[in-house]
Amino acid sequence: MIAMNTPAPSHSSPLIRACQVVKVYPAGGRPVQALKGVSLDVYPGEFVAIQGRSGAGKTTLVNLLTGVDHLTEGEIWVDGAALHRFNENQLAFWRGRNVGVIFQSFYLMPTLSILDNVVLPIDLCGDYHPRRSRERALELLRQVGLEEHAHKLPSQISGGQQQRVAIARALANDPPLIIADEPTGRLDSVNAENIFQIFQSLVEGGKTVLMVTHDEGLASRASRRLILSDGEIIADDAAHRLKSEAAGKTEG
Repeated sequence: MIAMNTPAPSHSSPLIRACQVVKVYPAGGRPVQALKGVSLDVYPGEFVAIQGRSGAGKTTLVNLLTGVDHLTEGEIWVDGAALHRFNENQLAFWRGRNVGVIFQSFYLMPTLSILDNVVLPIDLCGDYHPRRSRERALELLRQVGLEEHAHKLPSQISGGQQQRVAIARALANDPPLIIADEPTGRLDSVNAENIFQIFQSLVEGGKTVLMVTHDEGLASRASRRLILSDGEIIADDAAHRLKSEAAGKTEG
């Protein structure tokens, strides 16, 4: 289990607040509206699974929340930062310190060792002395069970191990928010379970995790499940449970 130094934050205010978010992509003479006024609050310490069919808007939402893409209308606040007001340089600076992003395809640098892949984002942020950055990277590899492979190239380890390296890299600068887009999509069930357990331990340590997944079994075990369809949120399991609990208290 990964032990984090970050204490569990207060649930008094959202870590993420998306307000009437619209995203339109130009497509010749007929623009495509990928998100249609999505509003969403995510609180510190939540583990949110995001589901929906291909084209539902999942990746678009993730790209907006990570500052990879710009919204067309609306507002996005993450940990007090107004992403909708940032330019490209501000978004890149903010993203490097505040969000860890994990993809289905790992995106490790093939010519760098596993250790150097994790060191890279630490050095880019410049918050650590070079010697300390390597110590930090080794510590993270130890936490995902890969310290003994630190000096291997990505091609010399398995897909499941490469995804664990990607998680270590995402944690490099101790961000409060982890966003994963189909992180288990290319893994077998055993490795998918290992990745899910790492995410669970991160949440227990105070992190907030958003995970896009098609895996019903994993999604059902998250603390909250959002379902998107045609650019809109059509189901929010946590909100439904809260409303049910509130109704039960009222009736009592």
